[in-house]
Amino acid sequence: MSKLLSPATILAIRDLQLAARTVVDGFLTGMHASRMKGVGLEFSQYRSYQPSDDLRWLDWKMYARSDRYYVRQSEIETSIDIQVVIDASNSMLHTEEGISKIDYARYLAASLGYLTHLQGDATALSAISNGDITTLAARREARHMARFYYQLEQLHAGGRLPEQANITSFTTGPHKRRLMVFITDFYEHNAEVMRLLDAFAAMGHEVIAFHLTGQQEQSARFSGYQAVEDLETGEVLQLDGNVDATQYTQAWQAFTVNIHRHLMENNIHYRMLSLQAPMDMALRDFLLHYSKIRR
Repeated sequence: MSKLLSPATILAIRDLQLAARTVVDGFLTGMHASRMKGVGLEFSQYRSYQPSDDLRWLDWKMYARSDRYYVRQSEIETSIDIQVVIDASNSMLHTEEGISKIDYARYLAASLGYLTHLQGDATALSAISNGDITTLAARREARHMARFYYQLEQLHAGGRLPEQANITSFTTGPHKRRLMVFITDFYEHNAEVMRLLDAFAAMGHEVIAFHLTGQQEQSARFSGYQAVEDLETGEVLQLDGNVDATQYTQAWQAFTVNIHRHLMENNIHYRMLSLQAPMDMALRDFLLHYSKIRR
């Protein structure tokens, strides 16, 4: 992956839509167009254009031959809703090398939104912060994407996760199968994240969980620190220079293994993402499951 697409470089782009386009265009470079455009799409038939149809579905070759407007019906019937859910609780303020989890999450969500909009699918956005949930309903229009990026720009981490989240807060509009993308650090007090993910899966949605972590966080690199603070509870732990790296690493591995095992048992895809790593792995995982749900 080019250094131009490193998280530090991408997050330096203040225009969120421009940053998303940079990530996606860089990811798509070198990939065959037919592999990306209309993934899992099987053409069925044409039908006459209706005023409510998206202009992107028009077949201009058919128009050139017949002087009439037609749309490819299969594209309309197989379009899906994508729901991006961001954990914006206090723990997402954790920062390494100038990159915070919440900023990585915002830019990853913007990139996913840009990619799904290219595919002609409707994208929704939900954020959990300060014990509350805000949701921007799924739409396909360009104006909706402007609101999508605006909501991400205004998103700030704070507070704790709600003890009992109302699942209907995430899926406004007609009930249909969705691709749910949850971006979180999996720090919870009473299985709040796990309960949400389990509920999404029980509703029949395809679910991807992206686990944001930092390299210091994974390897107990706390040299130079006298104490660490739990960003959600405010609890301070004095280090006194006595962090057992081996014991810490074992505890970290047990923590992530338990998460992965639980999600696998519920058919939820799990991917750990380092704050220092480019976002291409997340985009690849997303497209894999995007293709699966469109079959």
